[in-house]
Amino acid sequence: MVTIYDIAKRANVSAMTVSRVINDSGRISAKTREKVKRIMDELNYVPNSTARSLVKQETKMLSLLITDITNPFFTTLARGAEDAALELGYKLLFGNSDEKLAKEREYVDMVLSTRVDGLLFAPASDASIEHLNMLDRHRIPYVLVDRDVPGTEADVVLGENRLGADQLTDYLIGLGHRRIALVNGYGTVSTARERYGGYCDALARHGIHYDESLVVEYGYNRFDDPDKLERLLALPNPPTALFAANNVLAVSVISFLRDKGIGVPEQISVVCFEDVGLASKLDPFLTVAVQPAYDFGYKGIHLLAERIRLKDEMERRIIRLPSAMIVRKSAAAPPKTSTPDF
Repeated sequence: MVTIYDIAKRANVSAMTVSRVINDSGRISAKTREKVKRIMDELNYVPNSTARSLVKQETKMLSLLITDITNPFFTTLARGAEDAALELGYKLLFGNSDEKLAKEREYVDMVLSTRVDGLLFAPASDASIEHLNMLDRHRIPYVLVDRDVPGTEADVVLGENRLGADQLTDYLIGLGHRRIALVNGYGTVSTARERYGGYCDALARHGIHYDESLVVEYGYNRFDDPDKLERLLALPNPPTALFAANNVLAVSVISFLRDKGIGVPEQISVVCFEDVGLASKLDPFLTVAVQPAYDFGYKGIHLLAERIRLKDEMERRIIRLPSAMIVRKSAAAPPKTSTPDF
């Protein structure tokens, strides 16, 4: 490998001069700088990023840790994060926890060992506080995205989960539904709690009795127990509408219903929080509350860069990004019979 000593010998300058050119530091004449850079190009020299990070106390690398890269929301979020990182002169390392704390811990360990300059982090659940505490102890700046964690004062980029869930539930009520089920994520995730809150807000505002039998929970990225939905539909007074708390659950729910020969929206209406990516362009079917996923990543990286630069000089910042409801074909007035035959 070509070293700075090879460059120095060819350019007839000191190794320190080459180092200053590479790190853009010190007073060097424009003529010498140009000469050294020309020889670096001729010899195809690639600077040692590890050595440079030791000198400058920065790696110019950030990390993004999300919970489900197959979810179109997080895919788009990741693109926004990457674009922002490149604009700011950083490289971005990706990690995917699958909402599993053990896997999340492995990525946090990687962040600590590589000494990236900062982490944009969508935590798996409230239990991620242990991993956030590790980052704090090692003084690694981080910003939370999409989800908050009780007990931390980190900067965070969140959606209007409660309001969006309220609007979707309100829309179903406006169509005439009174038996509305919520297929939610687990309550250990902040977005699931907020969407549950919005669902309850809309029911209460319209004087509709809350029925806990109409609420079921799954992991956001896996529909792992169809029996929960079977039991929901087998209630003496089953729901006429289902509100899926994210797009992965919505697709699973609709697939389940179609396998059962249950028409959507003819027999049961379905709405969901978050869109289903490019599929919505090919078949605009699902009524959804859409979040600006790209902005979550883009704004999150900018917050992180500011936090890296200013350290503890700023108070906690919370950005709330609005959702917008898009009405499509998956929801309609309930069937005329009050207890549809499923």
